[in-house]
Amino acid sequence: MRVIAGSARRLLLKTVEGMDTRPTTDRIKETLFNMIQNDLYGTAFLDLFAGSGAIGIEALSRGAKEAVFIDNGNRQVSCIRENLKTTRLGDRATVMESDVFSGLKILEQRGISFDFIFMDPPYDHGLEKRVLEVLTDSPLASRDTVFIVEASLNTDFSWASAMGYAVVRSKEYKTNKHVFLTRKE
Repeated sequence: MRVIAGSARRLLLKTVEGMDTRPTTDRIKETLFNMIQNDLYGTAFLDLFAGSGAIGIEALSRGAKEAVFIDNGNRQVSCIRENLKTTRLGDRATVMESDVFSGLKILEQRGISFDFIFMDPPYDHGLEKRVLEVLTDSPLASRDTVFIVEASLNTDFSWASAMGYAVVRSKEYKTNKHVFLTRKE
């Protein structure tokens, strides 16, 4: 796995060994960032269920002003920190070793707001719905925040509208998909 573009282009990233994470492939990561590249520069990026940190690191490499990474695994957090050191992007990053829900509460207390909130939770456990419920009225997101969920192909988002979100785009791959949401007006 590597950084696709930007200031850390071509640098290799470590992944977490074992079956606890599913690193996003370079091809899928490149497709994702091609879709958001024009809106990324100078933004605040939140990477939930961050794993190796590859998504948030790609955002930093491509011009995001700052990124916050949240994961509750010691191996994942160590991997993120190593990857930030390798890419020399650590000065614009915050790494939190916490479950996502506790991490979101801490960030709310700090008064931080994000332009992009990316999440890649374990598939088919409904965690994306629970996170979006927490974020519905959260100051962590504004009307302009883009929520991106990496999910299995069979994950249903029909509940999103009733919760106040609009699905603005969905990109399917062979084994998973990215769903882009915003808060409804």
